[in-house]
Amino acid sequence: MTVIVLTNCPAGLRGFLTRWMLEISAGVFIGNPSTRIRDVLWSEVQQYTDQGRALLVHTTNNEQGFTFRTHDHAWKPVDHEGLTLIQRPKTNPPPAPAKAGWSTASKRRRFGKR
Repeated sequence: MTVIVLTNCPAGLRGFLTRWMLEISAGVFIGNPSTRIRDVLWSEVQQYTDQGRALLVHTTNNEQGFTFRTHDHAWKPVDHEGLTLIQRPKTNPPPAPAKAGWSTASKRRRFGKR
């Protein structure tokens, strides 16, 4: 089983994939092509995604039973002791440390207006 998920990709690429796979929802394609065809499809997807993103998931003979590939995703697959996990980027930067000392407003209250 092979699943390809496209986000923000040209309609021509979606039409190309419908020759080999079934589009079950907008941008979600499933099928059971051979390994050679799957690799050719993935190379075409990578070439024609433009500003879009793509994700390929297919069955394989490993502990998880599947593997996946990404193209232009912020989330990256990482191998961790034989398991493929997704590493997500940090979305919120840590807060900036507060400045030491008194604020301007507190100085005015304490020492009078200047």
